[in-house]
Formats: sequence, structure tokens, C-alpha cells
Amino acid sequence: MELRVIEKTDTELRIEIAGEDHTFMNVLKGALLEADDVAAATYDMNPEQSGGQTEPVLTVKSESGDPLDAVEAAATSITDRTAALRDAVTAA
Repeated sequence: MELRVIEKTDTELRIEIAGEDHTFMNVLKGALLEADDVAAATYDMNPEQSGGQTEPVLTVKSESGDPLDAVEAAATSITDRTAALRDAVTAA
């Protein structure tokens, strides 16, 4: 997975996530929106409305903390959940 930071401030982050589609982006956005410090999380993958951009661009706005920390926490949460699902399926 390739990441490229487009813009970063103390409370906002725009990052391109190469090679991903709606499936992953929706899961990541959902995990971000569960975080207490995240004010908004969305992504855009429409090249016609994005000036020809073809890779998804994630935008995260935090209340006060570093939005990059929120992305890291969301990724960890997704990893933990998928591991729990894998374990449950294996045990079934």
C-alpha cells in the first residue's frame, strides 16, 4: 500500500491511498468515525470531479489531536477486528 500525504495541518489530513477501492476505504472511514477525537472522515475517488485523480483521497479532521494518529488507531482497530473474525471462523 502506497500512501502520499497531500496536505497536513494540526487538525486536518488529506492523504492519497494508492491501489485501494471503496471496500477498504469505507471500512477505514467507518473506523475513523468511531473515534472520539475525529470530527469528520471522508474519501473521494471520483476522477471526473477530482481533476483527474484516480486514487482515493482520504480526508480526516480531528477535534484537537493529530489526525495521523487517528488513522493509525483506525488501522490498528481494523487489524484487530479482522484477526478476531479470522479466529472465530477458524474455531467454527
